[in-house]
Amino acid sequence: QVHLAESGGGSVQSGGSLKLSCVVSEFNPSSYCMAWFRQAPDKERVGVAQIDSDGSTIYADSVKGRFTISQDNDKNTLYLQMNSLKPEDTAIYYCAASPFHPNPLSIEEWRFRDWGQGTQVTVFS
Repeated sequence: QVHLAESGGGSVQSGGSLKLSCVVSEFNPSSYCMAWFRQAPDKERVGVAQIDSDGSTIYADSVKGRFTISQDNDKNTLYLQMNSLKPEDTAIYYCAASPFHPNPLSIEEWRFRDWGQGTQVTVFS
């Protein structure tokens, strides 16, 4: 069983920044594909950013140039640096892990089996 715990959410004004963290237990992050998803109220959960075990990344078009996904294997921690935040970024953000090799072109939710509890991000106009 893999345990993931997000932190770093909060409320910020438009244009501000937040850095989310996800501490991963019971597996080696380098052996998994990891990703960040988000879900706004009454909307479907969507992929935001993905990082493979080799460091390859992919981002949703809506966050390209603003968000950066990274991981620190020594600390077993996944990060999402979010800059130039917009009200449209308001959502619950989840980290997720998969033992499978990812699709290099898209974030496929079915590949991810372990999920954190989510952390709320609210961006005000």
